[in-house]
Formats: sequence, C-alpha cells, structure tokens
Amino acid sequence: MPETGTPDNDYFVHETAVIDEGAQIGAGTKIWHFTHIMPNCKIGEKCNLGQNVVISPDVVLGNNVKVQNNVSVYTGVICEDDVFLGPSMVFTNVINPRSAVNRRDQYLKTYVRKGASIGANATIVCGHDIGEYAFIGAGAVVTKEVPPYALVVGNPARQLGWISKFGHRLEFNDENIAICPESKEKYKLEDGKVTVL
Repeated sequence: MPETGTPDNDYFVHETAVIDEGAQIGAGTKIWHFTHIMPNCKIGEKCNLGQNVVISPDVVLGNNVKVQNNVSVYTGVICEDDVFLGPSMVFTNVINPRSAVNRRDQYLKTYVRKGASIGANATIVCGHDIGEYAFIGAGAVVTKEVPPYALVVGNPARQLGWISKFGHRLEFNDENIAICPESKEKYKLEDGKVTVL
C-alpha cells in the first residue's frame, strides 16, 4: 500500500521507495517505485520522481522538478525550479574517475537553471552549467556551458538554435525578434544572447 509523508510535509512515497533520514521533501512531491532518496538532499514542492531514481546526498531540486525513470542525480548537482530530467539521462560529478582513487572531495558542481529540459539518454559532463530554459536534445553529450534558451544536440553537443520557454524553436527576423508560436511571447537575440521582451 503506498504511503504518504508526515502531515507536516504531505508528500507521496511509494511503498518500495527508500527515504533516508535527513532528506528534506516538499509538499505535493511524488516519489515512485524503487527510488532512493539519500541523506541531506533537498527536494522542493510538487516534484515528481519516477521509477528507479537516485537522489544523492546534498543534491538540491527546486519546485516542480520532473525526474523521469532511471535517473541518478549525483552529489554536486543543483536543479532550479521547473527543470525536466528525461528518462535515463546521466549526470557525472568527477572528471577523471578511477575505482582505486577516492575523489569524493573533488566533486564538481553542475547547475541546471530554471525551466531547462534535458532529453532522454543525454549525458551532462560535470562542471558545465545548463542555462535557464535551455533544451538538451535526446542523447546529447554536454561538454561545455549551455547558454539560456539554447537548443543543443549531438555528441559532443553543439548549439542548433534557440528555443522558447514553451519549448518551440525560435526563428528570428531581420530585427532579431522572434515570437513563440504557442505563448506569443517575444524574444530578442543580441550579442549572442536571448532575452524575453
């Protein structure tokens, strides 16, 4: 029978999930089958953690973060609000891992900024931040910083263009203005950066 958290936290935990002492979990969050939440991590409100997810110590997830099946979020990763982590995508936290060498004191930080999406089976090499509302295509291997609103694909990941908050490719006119076809929000491209007007 599925369980819920304490009345103070009001979150849902499937009976097969493991929640370690010291984890902080926000109200309205759902934690599904065989997921492991480790000590000292902070999970915001209204998150959804799918099947077979691992959240390592000291990880921070903002509010409304969606973590799809088979994702491990390792120590050093910080996700802001509204981040989407696609099925089986991968984070790393050490540049040069060796089984015989302990590098726990060398974990690099990776920030995934507000509203960013990372597609299925993508890999994020540690120490490279993902800008707000950036979109990482399925299977991409990110080896450098990704600017806000950038669309990147491939191995190694390369920028293909720009994308709106609603996830639509932005087509800029002669005045470097683009309009999202869904939200009708206007964007400006200037000096290699996209901003919302």
